[in-house]
Parts: sequence; C-alpha cells; structure tokens
Amino acid sequence: MQQNYYFFIDESGDHGLNKIDPNFPAFVLCGIIMSDSDYKKLNSEFKKIKKDIWGNDNVVFHSSDIRKWKKEFSLLVDPTIRQNFFQAINDCLSSCNYSIISAAIKKDDYTKKYGVLNDVYSISLSFMLERLIFFLDKKTDVKSVHIAIEKRGKKEDNKLLKYCNMVCDRGTYYVESHRFKSIIGGFHFVDKKQNVNGLQLSDLVAYPIATHVINPAKANPSFDIVKGNFYVNPSGDYMGWGLKTYP
Repeated sequence: MQQNYYFFIDESGDHGLNKIDPNFPAFVLCGIIMSDSDYKKLNSEFKKIKKDIWGNDNVVFHSSDIRKWKKEFSLLVDPTIRQNFFQAINDCLSSCNYSIISAAIKKDDYTKKYGVLNDVYSISLSFMLERLIFFLDKKTDVKSVHIAIEKRGKKEDNKLLKYCNMVCDRGTYYVESHRFKSIIGGFHFVDKKQNVNGLQLSDLVAYPIATHVINPAKANPSFDIVKGNFYVNPSGDYMGWGLKTYP
C-alpha cells in the first residue's frame, strides 16, 4: 500500500563561519526519514513519555534545554525522574523505525579550505536531498515525501525555500529535476511551538552526531544508540551515505 513519507530536518550548532566556538566547532544538519505508519508509532511513544513525566503532551523536547535542565526540564534535577526520562527516550530511539541522513561541517577545516563565504546550510541540504532520493528509490510503498524544516526566521526561511525550489527545478549533478519533482510533496517550515514530534526527534539526534563529529574518539553513548539508523551503502557503511562531513 502506498503511503506518505516524512523528512524532518533540524540542526545542531551555528551555521555561521565568521566566529567559531572553540568548544563546538561544527554545524550539523540532521534529517529523519519516517513512513507515515512509523511516524504514528513515534508520535504515540513521545506523547506517552510526556504524559508519564509531565502529565500532558504539550512539552516540546529540546536537546539544549534537556542537557541544561532548563524550563520544563528543570525537574530532571530529581535523579529518579531523570533516570526514568532518559531510559524512556533511549528505549524509544532504539525501538522506533527511522533512518538518518545528516551532513556535518567541520568549521575549522572548512574555513581553511574554502573560506567563510559559502552557505553551509544549503550545501548540507543539497547532499541530504540527493541521499533522500536515493533512499526512497529502494522503497516500493512511497506515495510522496513531505519535508519539514524548523523555522529560523522569515528572511532565512524565504531564502531557504527559494533554494529548495531551485534544487527541484534545476536538479543536481547526481539527481535530475524530474526525480525531485515526482516525489517531493512540499517543503513545510514549522515553528518549534507547533510541537511536531518528528522535528523533536531530529533535534535529539543532531546533537550526538555533532559531538561525534567534533571528537569521534570520545565515548558517546547517545551516538551509539542512533548510529544503527543511518542510511548505509550496500557494505553497511554510513560515512558518505547517511553522514557526510565537510571537508
């Protein structure tokens, strides 16, 4: 049976190149692919976690606030609540069916090689859209794919939408225009306040990818939980397929 797919896109880190934070010298754009049926399961799981911990499902999972125990997540100061919350999140990330396509900019290396004038958000998105098409090529139940991107600001969103439409109209080196147009059902810019759980999943996954890119040798339990969900090549490798780093 044909069904819709979703591609939820969020970021970790600042995409600016002029001032690089030495403690976080990377920008990661993370895309989560889910079929409609799989997304319904994720929605149900996230809502259950929210109701179990907060008594309602109005909470918006935000990686930065969770790590710093800010806003609604101040209750994570309680070790029992914190353990229950992270166990529930980790179980959900391990059990739900989703695939990751992500692009990372290693800022120091990138600026040394290419300078600071390029739009790294667009560069990252181009790679991800190409890989999205390759991923969906292998599926037999795809009706269309709807791409949800977290809003950043009216000017930024309009610029990005123009770029997305240009990619679809012109195609890329690896994907012709008609392939994008035949399967992409639209680009949707979504405010964080709209509480879209797919974007929240992307937000939760983006940070451990970024920390892995910054220091791949460092222990990273959160990355270990999600790395099995990367889009991979026939040999099972995700580098260059589900995760592209620049340079």
